Amino acid sequence: MNIGFVGLGKLGFDSATALGEKHNVTGYDINRTNKTSNFKEVDNLEEACKGQEVVLVAVQTPHDPIYGGEEPTSHLEPKDFDYTFIKQAVADIDELVDPGTLIAVISTMLPGTVRSQIAPLVKNGKFIYNPYLIAQGTVIEDMKNPEMIMIGTEDGRIDENVEKLFDVYDPILKDVYNTRYEVGTWEETEATKVFYNTFISAKLTLVNMIQDVAMKVGHMNVDQVANSLAKSYHRITSNRYMKPGFGDGGGCHPRDNIALRVLNQKYNLGYDLFDAIMKAREEQAHNMARWLCDQAPHDVVILGKAFKPGLKPEDGHTVGSPSMLVGWYVEKTESRKVYYDKAPDDKPYIYLIHDNQLYPEVWNPGSVIVDVNRELSDNIPDCKVLWYGVS
Repeated sequence: MNIGFVGLGKLGFDSATALGEKHNVTGYDINRTNKTSNFKEVDNLEEACKGQEVVLVAVQTPHDPIYGGEEPTSHLEPKDFDYTFIKQAVADIDELVDPGTLIAVISTMLPGTVRSQIAPLVKNGKFIYNPYLIAQGTVIEDMKNPEMIMIGTEDGRIDENVEKLFDVYDPILKDVYNTRYEVGTWEETEATKVFYNTFISAKLTLVNMIQDVAMKVGHMNVDQVANSLAKSYHRITSNRYMKPGFGDGGGCHPRDNIALRVLNQKYNLGYDLFDAIMKAREEQAHNMARWLCDQAPHDVVILGKAFKPGLKPEDGHTVGSPSMLVGWYVEKTESRKVYYDKAPDDKPYIYLIHDNQLYPEVWNPGSVIVDVNRELSDNIPDCKVLWYGVS
C-alpha cells in the first residue's frame, strides 16, 4: 500500500519505519531528519500526499514547555494542548491529497477536539482518527505488538475507511489474530487514548502512596504490599506499572493529566482528580528529596536523568523526567547540589538510582547509595546501601 507519513519526530520516524517493512511509505517532516531508514523521506509535503492511499499525520500537539512535568506544574493554570500545528498540517494536507484520500490523524487530543476543530478541516479527502499507544524507546515493537489499535469515526461504526486501516496495520502485526481493534466515535477514541495514559499516572501515584506510608509507619516493605495488590487479577486487572519508585514521566503522561483538568472546568464536574494526581506526584518527589538529604550531608548524584531507564538525555528524553523532579526539590528546598549520571569527582555523595545501567565501575567511598528499585546488594565496600520503600 502507498502510505504518506507526515511528522517524523521522536515517535513518528520509528512508526514510519515499522510501516515501511510492509508498505511503500513516503515520509515528510518540516525539519528533514536525514536519517537512514526503509522509507523514502522527501523535502516537500505535496510529494508525501499525492498518489497515496492513506496519509498518516503525526504532527505534535504540544504543551507550553513549562508544563512538561520535570518541574512542579500543579500550581499552573490548567491548559489544553496546542492544536495550532496539527490544524495547519491537516488543512495543508487536505488541499494536496487526491480527492477521497484517507487522512488519519494520530496525534493526542482532548475529547471533543476532533469534531469541533479537526474534522471540519477535511473537505477534499476523508477523515479518520487513529491515535497510537507507543512509547519512546519501544516504538517499533509497540507498532508490531500493540495492546490495542484505536480507530475513531464520526459515528463509531466500522466502514470502508476503518477497513482500509486494517489493511495498513494487519501486515506488520506479530499476532494479527489476537490483536484488538477498538473502534468508537471520535470522542470515545480521544478519551481512550488520554485516559489510558492518565490511568497509568494514577496507578503509579497510588502505589507510591503505599511507599510513603511505608516510610512513615515503619516495619513495612512496600514491595510486600504492592506485590500482593499486583497479583489481585480479579479487580486490579494488570500487574504493569505496579512497581513503586519514581513517579510517572515522559512526554505524554504528566501533560495528559494537566490537560484533563480542562474538562473539570468545562463541564463543572465538581472535583479535580487530575490536579490531585499531579500534586501527589510532586509531593512524592518532594518526600523522596527530603528523605535523601536526611541520610547524609553530601550533595546528590542522580543516576538516570532521562524520563525512564535506558534512554539517553542527549536525545531529548528528559521531558517529564521524574528523577529531575526529585532533583529540583533537592536543589530548591534542601539546598544541595545535584549532578546527573556520574559523580564529578571522588568525594562522597548520596547516589539516587533511577537507571541501573548507569552504575559506576567504582562507587565513591563514604557514599550513601539509595536504590529506589530495591535491587542493589548491601555489600559495596565503604558505602551504605539503602532501599527506598523499606523501613
